[in-house]
Amino acid sequence: MSAPEAIHADEDDAVDEDAVDGDRWEPVRDLPPSAKLVAKVLDYNDTLTQSELAEETLLPPRTVRYALSRLEDEEVVDSRFSFADARKRLYTLSL
Repeated sequence: MSAPEAIHADEDDAVDEDAVDGDRWEPVRDLPPSAKLVAKVLDYNDTLTQSELAEETLLPPRTVRYALSRLEDEEVVDSRFSFADARKRLYTLSL
């Protein structure tokens, strides 16, 4: 394989990775920016509570609640009760 062919092969690999990653985020694309931010923060953190999400995103709690409800409607977020405090729910990205 010549040098130009090797360069094009590397570019093709990068494009394929972007396409795969792009498909992963497809359900989130048309959601409000707050939902996208919450999804991205959950992508970087395994599991967070609603209050932790508000701290991490610097969004008001009401906006975080709305973002989580939109993400749950799209089935990209899983939630479960916290064993440490049953009043809290833990959220995880399911993409």
